[in-house]
Amino acid sequence: MEPIIRIENLSKSFGSKEVLRNINLEVFPGQIIGYIGPNGAGKSTTVKILCGLIPDFDGTVTVKGIDLRAQPLAVKKSIGYVPELAELYEVLTAWEFLDMMAGLYQIPSAQAHERIRKMLTAFGLGENMHQRMDAFSKGMRQKVLLISGLLHNPDIIILDEPLSGLDANSVIIVKELISRLAADGKTIFYCSHMMDVVEKVSDRIILLNEGTIVADGSFEALQASMGKGSLEHIFATLTASSNLHEAAGNLVAAVGGNPVTAPDEQRH
Repeated sequence: MEPIIRIENLSKSFGSKEVLRNINLEVFPGQIIGYIGPNGAGKSTTVKILCGLIPDFDGTVTVKGIDLRAQPLAVKKSIGYVPELAELYEVLTAWEFLDMMAGLYQIPSAQAHERIRKMLTAFGLGENMHQRMDAFSKGMRQKVLLISGLLHNPDIIILDEPLSGLDANSVIIVKELISRLAADGKTIFYCSHMMDVVEKVSDRIILLNEGTIVADGSFEALQASMGKGSLEHIFATLTASSNLHEAAGNLVAAVGGNPVTAPDEQRH
């Protein structure tokens, strides 16, 4: 099977700060990639390059056989991106915003309206579709963002903290949605700091630290190489520059509390 995404020797610097260092990666159709790392590791930079939001980089990025640098618009048509933070046009209704997004992707009007109606209803926003979004809760806005990222039926879906603000039932829907999209051949990039969720939804986990890939494989494979433990424990082992339990104890002590003894490794 040919990779749907091929990244070769990808590097990116901002001034003197090298954010990505010769990243090499192949991603295949139907994979759910848990793309994780501490703040500043290069996750967001990778994603923004892949989405065509950062055009200036070293190396080669190919999506569905198309060179990103040469044909960025063609690549963007294949990608649905749900960012962690996004500004919605709050003076618009959910319907108006999604109809605008459908127009940008050149989806035929009748088809777009059918999709918008069905997706809003499935997410429990059927009665709110003609309501201005300035009255929406964070969770409701997140649902609209998720719909906007899926509306054009992309082959690659990049989700950055997609569960932010969602209620428990909506979380279940999104998890099931991710699984079904992957079964349908869609490729999912799932970026999150919620390690328990990444562990459950991903069939391949890529851990980035200081601009380089330090782990790549299934959760079971990472456990086999790192020893038994949660993904949170593996993450901390590979990326933490200091003892996290000690740091937590120091924070408690700083506010006048009584730091307890760090829990043993079995708790991970």
